[in-house]
Amino acid sequence: MLYTAFTFGITGVLSGLYYRELTKGNGFVDRSASQLPLVHTHLLILGFIFLLIIMALEKIFSISSIAPRAFAWFYWLWTVGVALTGGMMLVKGTLVVVGADASSAAFAGIAGLGHIALTVAIVLLFVAMRAAVKRDVSVVAQKAAQAA
Repeated sequence: MLYTAFTFGITGVLSGLYYRELTKGNGFVDRSASQLPLVHTHLLILGFIFLLIIMALEKIFSISSIAPRAFAWFYWLWTVGVALTGGMMLVKGTLVVVGADASSAAFAGIAGLGHIALTVAIVLLFVAMRAAVKRDVSVVAQKAAQAA
């Protein structure tokens, strides 16, 4: 997960550089007309920051050992979802900046699959977190009962 977060961090920063240079090179000034500036923030927040937060939660609750299947499915669906969503935003944004047609239904469909993957991943994360929190609460209760 550390390497995935790092990779998304690097690609997030590079997508910001790409956006700046592509728009400057094409004389494109209307930031709201393209999805390109959003790629940078999506990759950094969803791919980098969010995974670092999940790493901290994993360290605290040992989620992957308590709910290994749900956590593994979360991780892979999240990674694919962020990559698909960010990738489609990059493609559509680039097409808008260079003046090409970006209205393909295929682009919308692929981006939709990315969003579906993210949604399912969030549900799986909460399933895994619930199991970890319930286990943590029961361990605390057992220790309290033993101390009494």
